[in-house]
Amino acid sequence: MKVMVDLCIVPLGVGVSLSSYIAACEKVLADAGLKTALHSYGTNIEGEWDEVFAAIKRCHETVHAMGAPRITTTVKLGTRTDREQTMEDKIRSVKEKM
Repeated sequence: MKVMVDLCIVPLGVGVSLSSYIAACEKVLADAGLKTALHSYGTNIEGEWDEVFAAIKRCHETVHAMGAPRITTTVKLGTRTDREQTMEDKIRSVKEKM
């Protein structure tokens, strides 16, 4: 099943600069071959359910291995069975109505 996810991983106990942890997670997602779109408060991910959630698990493992003792993560997700839809499709639909 295809899924679109909005992922926000926040390492705790590592100070105020988080960009190195986010960059490491972005590399995990890229290495998994997933379609992503980084934004200012997270990353949108598009792919097959099992592949996406396996990559999210690897993100957690990677961030913990970098020294983060604790991580809080927010995941919003959506699936469709009536038709195929991409992240770009959703954005285009809104922009057409503006």
